[in-house]
Amino acid sequence: MLSRVFRGKFVSGLKRLYRRHRLGFSGNLKPLSDPKSFRDFLRVLFRQDWVVYAKRPFGGPTHVLHYLARYTHRVAISNHRLVSFIDGLVRFHWKDYARGNKQREMTLNADEFLRRFLLHTLPRGFIRIRYFGFLSAPSRGDLIPLCRSLLQRPRPAPSSGPPADAALLWLRPCCGGPMILIEKLTAQQIRSRSAEWSIRVDTS
Repeated sequence: MLSRVFRGKFVSGLKRLYRRHRLGFSGNLKPLSDPKSFRDFLRVLFRQDWVVYAKRPFGGPTHVLHYLARYTHRVAISNHRLVSFIDGLVRFHWKDYARGNKQREMTLNADEFLRRFLLHTLPRGFIRIRYFGFLSAPSRGDLIPLCRSLLQRPRPAPSSGPPADAALLWLRPCCGGPMILIEKLTAQQIRSRSAEWSIRVDTS
């Protein structure tokens, strides 16, 4: 059974990470740092039935983009689903997912139709798509040109060993290439920028 195989492999992974001291416990989980408590915890996990849900993967990045676009670039109901508006009654198509995706018709009075439509309207101050990182509004003017200039640089040739100044570089775990240091932040700078970002999000 898939759930038992997944449970065994998951718990085995927890044991392996624990032996390598790669699990951190804090707060209510701090007692699990004791080996006996951790073994007792795993014993309880093994006594429970796990529920594993698996399905076929998406059809690729294009499929994912089309799926997300239906939520980010369309309104609550498109015009082609509207059938008629007669005597204050709105008739429209809807898809019955519970019964084989069959297309059905529904009729609502205009007030109820508008009430349901407005449930999809974002509250004041919210936006449908929020950009962050190098695409955020305060940063993209400077960072997008920087990204473009960095991407035009030739890819460094793979080397048999770390560079002479490896202590000054961060190496990418996937290929071992050096990461270019753009800026260093102190702990105080990180806290102040986090506070500034939270204020900007709350007031946007």
